[in-house]
Amino acid sequence: MKNFFKTLWQREWVKSLGQMFFYFVVFLILVYLYGYSGIQGGTFIYNEF
Repeated sequence: MKNFFKTLWQREWVKSLGQMFFYFVVFLILVYLYGYSGIQGGTFIYNEF
């Protein structure tokens, strides 16, 4: 089973899909955190500038 996943991960399209999924999840987390704090709230990063 371990060898199956090892050989599967060596394929270029599997690596690309894995990276795309990872970056999509990171993007969704960032959008969620941005929407959670809000611009009007006190925790927005640019309020002090």
